[in-house]
Amino acid sequence: MDVTPLREFPDTSWGDDGPTRGVEAVVEAGAVLVFPNLPFALSDDERKFLDPRWADGHAKNISLRWPAGEMRGARGEAADLAALQAMITRYAAQSEALALRLFPHYRGHLLRGNSSLRPVDVAGRQTSWRKDDTRLHIDAFPSNPMHGTRLLRVFCNVNPQGQPRRWRVGEPFEAHAMRYLPAIRRPLHGSAWLLEKVGITKRRRTEYDHLMLQLHDRAKADVQFQRDSPQARVDFAPGTTWIVFSDQVLHAAMGGQHMLEQTFYLDLQHQLQPQASPRATLERLLGRELR
Repeated sequence: MDVTPLREFPDTSWGDDGPTRGVEAVVEAGAVLVFPNLPFALSDDERKFLDPRWADGHAKNISLRWPAGEMRGARGEAADLAALQAMITRYAAQSEALALRLFPHYRGHLLRGNSSLRPVDVAGRQTSWRKDDTRLHIDAFPSNPMHGTRLLRVFCNVNPQGQPRRWRVGEPFEAHAMRYLPAIRRPLHGSAWLLEKVGITKRRRTEYDHLMLQLHDRAKADVQFQRDSPQARVDFAPGTTWIVFSDQVLHAAMGGQHMLEQTFYLDLQHQLQPQASPRATLERLLGRELR
């Protein structure tokens, strides 16, 4: 079986002067867009932030929450924290400029999500199997139902020691859904209301969210799938930027340290080809509309 395709592009600029544009159909089809010559430039003063000591130890990422740009997960003196916040903010702005050039159909519809610096090495992190991102998975969140909203992520490896960001990518979304859908039951009647009422979820969990979370959990819990399913190793060298719909592409972060990431949200109706979305794929396989 095929695995997630990678598509390389020659861009060296984050701005509107870059050559690549109008590639919505490529990313919506489930490809990883790779820009091997598109580094995020850090000043000499900013390089000091490529050190785990700036993380507060309570979270794996140092993140900015928009629209206010509030920083969480960091520790240090006020002046240093302001400089760190400015660096991540610049990455967010450059990522947005790049996304709007690459995907002009999304202009006016992309919503900026969290921006993060990930200074901690992926390898050796102790966590539960559900939170273990070294296992192949699609992104789905127990407490934050997405209702079909897409998750577009812009990553950049800023490792100063030449260390790649090591990923695995897996089978296409439709093949993955077909693997587990027959065993997934519908959610219990009233469970979505109860989960929201007691505060386990931020809003009502739809059947779509239920299915996506089941696909996430079943893949991570399936040791044989993790070992034997169609997959490929991908090493993203320092200076590489890559973009993916992480709710569609099976991925696993196997190793690496020092990465920047920007999340964007896109309502399904604003895709160029909504029929290529995970929601539309699940509805086609099930033969009914998901509510």
